[in-house]
Amino acid sequence: MARKRKTDTKGQMLLSFDGSAKKKKVVAKKKTTVKKKTVSVSRPKSKARAAHIKDEHIEAKAKAMGERQREISVSEFFAKNRHLLGFDNPSKALLTAVKEAVDNSLDACEEANILPEIEVGIKQTSDNHYRILVQDNGPGIVKEQIPHIFGRLLYGSKFHTLRMARGQQGIGISAAGMYGLLTTGKSVKINSKTGPRSQAHHYELRIDTKKNRPDIIKDEVIDWEVRSGTRVEIEMEARYQRGRQSVDEYITQTAITNPHTRIRYIMPDGQERIYERSVNDIVTVPKAVKPHPYGVELGVLMKMAKDTKNTTMASFLCNEFSRVSNRVSQQILDKANISSRTRPSRLSHTQAEKLYRAVNETKIMAPSTNCVVPIGEEELLKGLQQVVGADFYTVCTRPPSVYRGNPFQIEAALAYGGGRNGKADEKDSKDNNGNEKELMRVLRFANRVPLLYQQSGCCVFKSILQTNWRLYGLSQSRGALPGGPVTVIVHIASVWVPFTSESKEAVAHYPEIIKEIKLALADCGRRLGRHLRGEKRRRDEALKQSYIEKYIPAIGEALRDILALKDRQVNSCLKNLEYVLERSRSNK
Repeated sequence: MARKRKTDTKGQMLLSFDGSAKKKKVVAKKKTTVKKKTVSVSRPKSKARAAHIKDEHIEAKAKAMGERQREISVSEFFAKNRHLLGFDNPSKALLTAVKEAVDNSLDACEEANILPEIEVGIKQTSDNHYRILVQDNGPGIVKEQIPHIFGRLLYGSKFHTLRMARGQQGIGISAAGMYGLLTTGKSVKINSKTGPRSQAHHYELRIDTKKNRPDIIKDEVIDWEVRSGTRVEIEMEARYQRGRQSVDEYITQTAITNPHTRIRYIMPDGQERIYERSVNDIVTVPKAVKPHPYGVELGVLMKMAKDTKNTTMASFLCNEFSRVSNRVSQQILDKANISSRTRPSRLSHTQAEKLYRAVNETKIMAPSTNCVVPIGEEELLKGLQQVVGADFYTVCTRPPSVYRGNPFQIEAALAYGGGRNGKADEKDSKDNNGNEKELMRVLRFANRVPLLYQQSGCCVFKSILQTNWRLYGLSQSRGALPGGPVTVIVHIASVWVPFTSESKEAVAHYPEIIKEIKLALADCGRRLGRHLRGEKRRRDEALKQSYIEKYIPAIGEALRDILALKDRQVNSCLKNLEYVLERSRSNK
């Protein structure tokens, strides 16, 4: 509606939003003279007025702004945001680099059906520079792939397959080399040998962050007296420390969930720590599976239909998804009112929406679980006993479950008593108020990899806090971990672990995952409760037995005085009494 201007009787501009002319009534008011104190206020003058851009200059401005737009390399992005990958401080950077190299070595050995032998070494080269060395006995890396694996981010073989693996994104080891280049300016050194009869290749390379491509400095054939394997050497700015969030703790926890691995760890001070394997069985290699229909979103479904090589919708559903048979595919197409002979590439947006709704309304069998390989109760128990000293151990493995169409499986283990490093007196484990001095120790794992950071933001920690441990004989304050010499292990094995960030330090809070963790913890807790009640009963019996044995001589004296028995009769009576007490205790 047009705005019209009009002026009142005093010369003030008024606005009218309709077409009709309106008059403003001016009411005369009686002026009253009030003496006021005049205060002068200086107002700041505007520095510049907004410049008016002519119409012909707008297009020129747009072209100038468009010329500044360019593609951002993924390496350049993570070089500026390296904290997203776990390189936000020197101590954490050292742990992240070792973890990425060890994870790759374990994956390579298991995929080649080789019992892993890992060697990890850390050497201090200056005040704040350390050189890490990781060597394995795996199948090695072919010559053509070495520069791409260590000199490009987002390059790998596991991202497009749905099966359990430690590495998923193809970022870790190349990011560690990039961090070393940024902080020390030194390149990554790699040795690789693919078999006893093949040549060993030595590379020195660095990553070009602007192009996300490797810059090869040295490529030569060397003499390396190993059967096969890979050796990685990276120098970086770091800080070595001991404690729960250290390389020492990572190696220890890796030995728990990988009992089939022999690890030789050389510390910066020259000390050597060896973790022998307690299981000599080769880990079963998980099989890759196709995506489950329940875990596919509408946009992904449309892209799969456009890119598929199948010529009919029936073959598309049966061949591109898992657990979809001919009968199930026909049920889905009937509900969506789509012909089974329709070409997937010609699927319209409306048809895709109907197909997506039909998939979620159709009952489809749960995904196959041969893509997930858990540690196993026996293997996890042996690994726990090798590292944690305790009086009671228990392990629980839950049946496989599904979140967003992705199979996963939860394992939990619990160790109680004996302190963290050996036997501990019950009196020493409590303070003057009777409360436990130490809290539960939580060890979190995802696909056999220890998670040492962001404990409070992980669904494992949340599940433990929400469990009522008082039902199982442990003391627990509201919103805190239970007290006592307890170590709890929770392991999630999945084809795609929902980490909260690229640094892979915490698992997201999916209701399906939290439910399975709580059920596994409850199973371990019930077994712990039975153990603690049995221990309490045995302590009470021993206390009563000590009281009875203490007063048996007094009973003998009383019998002699009351019944006038001889010494021979008193001794015989006391022996019978001891026999009855021992027999009653053994029967319990």
